[in-house]
Amino acid sequence: MGTEAEGLQLTEVKVNVGDRVRRGQILAVFKPDMVAADLAEAQASVAQAQAQSMEAEANAQRARGLDGSGAMSAQQINGYLVAARTARARLDAAKAIEQRNRLRLAQTRVLAPSDGVITARTATVGAVMPGGQELFRLIKGGRLEWRATVAMSDMDQLAPGQVAEVRVHGQTPIQGRLRIVAPSIDTRTHNGLVYVDLPPDSQARAGALARGFFEVGEGRALTVPHQAVTLRDGFSYVMRLDPRSKVLMTKVSVGRRMGDRVEITGGLEPSDPVIASGLGFLSEGDTVRVVRAAAAGASAKAAARAGGVP
Repeated sequence: MGTEAEGLQLTEVKVNVGDRVRRGQILAVFKPDMVAADLAEAQASVAQAQAQSMEAEANAQRARGLDGSGAMSAQQINGYLVAARTARARLDAAKAIEQRNRLRLAQTRVLAPSDGVITARTATVGAVMPGGQELFRLIKGGRLEWRATVAMSDMDQLAPGQVAEVRVHGQTPIQGRLRIVAPSIDTRTHNGLVYVDLPPDSQARAGALARGFFEVGEGRALTVPHQAVTLRDGFSYVMRLDPRSKVLMTKVSVGRRMGDRVEITGGLEPSDPVIASGLGFLSEGDTVRVVRAAAAGASAKAAARAGGVP
């Protein structure tokens, strides 16, 4: 929210950051003395122009009554009629100036355009503000939206009305609803924007970094823990075991991510045994021994004492 008043001094600021305001509430007041004087002068000009217009109209009426009688020439009659029209035009101009000054006087009070919460304030008492200067920022109606960056390949799966789960660090997940999908793609990043409406009672704050997921459907997929996937030279790999329990580096294609699971779209069969963690301690060709989960702790200590690789 900014000021429409030009060159006026700010004399009062009635709200601060965090305050809840109602539509039409006064947020700030500018010094109105100069504008009030201009309005009074404009009102006087209107009164003067109105009197002149009434006199000119009366003269024009008398001239119309004498038309054809020969008492006045056609030129004189036309002169009175033109004078009446000119007086009416001057009156209209004076009224327009008066209305402009009324608007300027109204602009000395900054009003809240809607219910909401003040999130920023740059207004300072005593400052002389230029027209258009920002004074406050307001969350309209307490509404927040999540502006999510989505890869171009996923844009076709999104449509208004879909449910989104938005996650902000340290808070419980927020259920939102997709409002609109941006019609354009960023030519530099090849990503698009989507806008998700968040509920008014959410604990999210404006400017917070968030990530989330969209519910686009259900289906079966081959997934592995995200710790099982490693990046090398720009490609994704997993470590699987051959029949002799030796490590094989296998290049895979990855897809969607959900929680701690990563979808594998190519390069791996569902029956292939995959090493889930500890990839940084292994190299291709190492021999590993598969142990039961319940005995994992004791087996790891024994393997460490024997010099093996758990």
